[in-house]
Amino acid sequence: MAAKGTTVGKWVDEQATASAVRSMFAAVAPRYDLLNHLLSAGVDIRWRRATVRSLKPVLSSPSSVVADLCCGTGDLALALRKASAGKVLGTDFCYPMLQRAREKSLHLGRNTAFLEADTLRLPFRDASLDAVTIAFGFRNLVNYRRGVQEMRRVLRPGGMVAILEFSHVTWPVFGPLFRAYFRRVLPRLGALISGVQGPYQYLPDSVSRFPDQEALSNLLREEGFSGVRYRNFTGGVAALHLGERAQEY
Repeated sequence: MAAKGTTVGKWVDEQATASAVRSMFAAVAPRYDLLNHLLSAGVDIRWRRATVRSLKPVLSSPSSVVADLCCGTGDLALALRKASAGKVLGTDFCYPMLQRAREKSLHLGRNTAFLEADTLRLPFRDASLDAVTIAFGFRNLVNYRRGVQEMRRVLRPGGMVAILEFSHVTWPVFGPLFRAYFRRVLPRLGALISGVQGPYQYLPDSVSRFPDQEALSNLLREEGFSGVRYRNFTGGVAALHLGERAQEY
């Protein structure tokens, strides 16, 4: 991939960048859900539902263990929980976001848990999970390749990865209109509603630097995933990448 990982302003060191990302998300945690749904006109909910449907064979097993990484306030983890017969875990390294996820999941019982953890250093044993998901969080990793390697490490052979992320718009007419909204309107709206400037300028900046659909597909293949494919949503505004950890013989 052309981009190694995310960057924030002047920060290029991985540790400093990770700290800056954590601070930005902590600042917007109280209004994160409202802003997500408002700024995307609610289509992010449909994208998450499609991600859940793609994992139906895994979720239908009572013995399945699925981890939603960079879970934020828990929207995808909670959607997975509703469809799952097994256990669903959520992880995030931003405590205020994780706190919101825990508050939203109080009624769900013992088969759901949220853990404070860095996606580049997950607290799971090798080959211990049936699926890992990550929705709009992969782009924020300071090292994309290491993130994919860590996902592969914790998956059982044949286990599924599902990465839902903002991507590169492919519709020719819609593309310029969306980019104008994303770069000029969204940062101002986000800052106005949240009262915080940085995160909503970081969003379009990080998306513009993020590798396209084919580049992410190639990275997954290079790191030992088979059956890699992707599905574009809304002309490529977002894309869902799927793959399986290759069987070892």
